[in-house]
Formats: sequence, C-alpha cells, structure tokens
Amino acid sequence: MTITRRRAPAATPGRVAVPTRARRTGGRAPGAAVLLGCVVAAHVLVSGQPLGVVFGLLDGAVSGVNERIVWELGLPRLVTALLTGAALGVAGYVLQATLRNPLAAPEFSGVNPGAILGILAGFTLGVVPADSAAGALAAALAGGAAGGGITWLFAARRDPAHLIVYGLLGSALLAGMTTMLLAYQPSRFGNALRWLIGSVEGRVWEHLAFASWWILGGIAVAWACSAMLAVLAPSDDHAASLGLHPGLGRGIALTVAVALTAGAASLSGAIAFVGLVTPHAARRLGGGVLTAAVAGAVALAGADTLAQLAGHLLNVTHRLGVPTGVVTALAGAAVLIRLGKSQ
Repeated sequence: MTITRRRAPAATPGRVAVPTRARRTGGRAPGAAVLLGCVVAAHVLVSGQPLGVVFGLLDGAVSGVNERIVWELGLPRLVTALLTGAALGVAGYVLQATLRNPLAAPEFSGVNPGAILGILAGFTLGVVPADSAAGALAAALAGGAAGGGITWLFAARRDPAHLIVYGLLGSALLAGMTTMLLAYQPSRFGNALRWLIGSVEGRVWEHLAFASWWILGGIAVAWACSAMLAVLAPSDDHAASLGLHPGLGRGIALTVAVALTAGAASLSGAIAFVGLVTPHAARRLGGGVLTAAVAGAVALAGADTLAQLAGHLLNVTHRLGVPTGVVTALAGAAVLIRLGKSQ
C-alpha cells in the first residue's frame, strides 16, 4: 500500500502567510540573540563612553560624571530604541497578518499619524502636561484609535486586504490636521519637531518605567494571539471554518496593534518604516511575533547607532542631533526600492 502525503496549499498571491510551527524558529533564536547583542554593543561604542564606564554600572554604583551620563542618558536612549522598535515590529506583523496585506503598517493605516496628532493636540491644548509619560501614552492611544477608526470607517464592508488604500487617505487627512494644529500655535513647532520626525533621544527612566510594561504587555498579548493570527491570515472563510469569528478576531488583533503603536509613539514619535519592513524580515526567517519584536528592536537600535555616528561625523550640534526617524525613513525607502526591483 502506497501512502501519499498531501501538500500544503500554496499561498495566495498578495496574502501574508504566518508561520505556525515553532520548530522553524528554534534554530534562529541563538542567531537573533547574537545579532541583538552586537547591535547593543555597537550602540554603546558609538556613544563615545569608555566600555569600562559601562561595565562599572554592572556593580550598581553610579558615582562619577561619566557613569551618571551613561545611566541617565545613554542607557535610556538604548532601551527606548529597543522598546520602540519591538513595539513597531510586532504592530506591523499583526496588521499585515490580520489585514492580509504586505504593505500594512502603523504609518499607513492611520494609527501612527493619529497617535502623533493625539500627542501634539494634548500638549498644544494643555490637556496633557508636556513631560507626562502617562499623559503622552493616553493621548497617543486616543489618537491612534481615532486614526484607525477613521481608516476602518472609510473601508467599512470592504475587503480588509484593501484597507491600506483607505489608510493612506486617512493618514493624509490626519497629517493635514496636524499641520493645521501647528499653524494654530507656530511657537510650539520646536517642541513638536521630535514627535514629527521621530527620535529616541531625551527619554529618561521615568518615561520608560511607565511605557515599558505597556509595550512588553502588548507584545505578550500578541504572542498569545499567534494561533489566532495564523487562522486569520489565509481568509475569513478559513477562520470561520475553524470556529473563529473573523470580525471578533480581527478586532482583538487590531486593538493590540493600536496599543503597541501608541506605546511606541509616546516614546519616540513618528518612526517610519520599521513596522513595515521588519515583519517581512521576521517571516523570511520563519519566525512569528517574537522574531518580529527582535527584528524591530535590532532595526531601530541599529538605526540609532547610525544616527549617532552620522552626528559625530557631521559634527551636528542640534539638540536632537541626527534624528533616528530620518535614518529609518531613508533606510526603509531604500529597502522598498530594492524589493520593488526584485519583484
């Protein structure tokens, strides 16, 4: 008797496949950990502080001036980059899997522009204190939900895979509203610059103490929803045949994506392309949510390393230096052009 093995169905063109077998990611974990460690080491070296100062912090003593600079400025900047990148990587992964569109990303779905508008509106109108971590997160969450809601209202009762088209329309509308807000009080434009461009500089431990649990909790929820994402990714009919209500599952996933995007925006502002590109890298590696988190953290920490290096080489004296968002925008555009030529 001959036993034949059934082949897995081929992926539909334009759809996003979500790996479901953990064995595919087991061999990748050590390599990802090594890459993350290399990026962290490079970030520390580029900061200009001696390694002895950094290692001295492991003893728990922050006594000298150099140690205090690293503890109060250098390490918060690194942790901000890692957390923001991980949040955007997972948010993009969830959006692409849920909406079944490889171009779905926080900045193209109205969520990120809405979060930035919420933060700037809260600061400008005096609703949120300028240095409040909780206020920035709440404003980003409200704005991100409103921005995503506008996009999903435009795309009501249409194929979720086409949501990105309406996301671009919603993002353009939100960007126009942000411009109007800044024109209303142009004197605040200087403070708004870091939010509009995207920067991981200027965060302190107080900001991270509040945002870290939000981002790590969001990533944990997204990881717990990995099986649901795998069921949603092929089609609504596929999800329904397996007993999952597509609308309910999509609502849960999109809520997680909005929460993670808001957490990232409240820390670093409008960081572009990380949530678009890193999920593709995670899938190419055969990974899932946790791989997307590591890929996002590596990408943004690496971009900030390049931003600091460029600032040193160009002798930039602006208080923001070379903003990390500029590096991610240039690198993301280059990656998209390369992918477009390879198609």
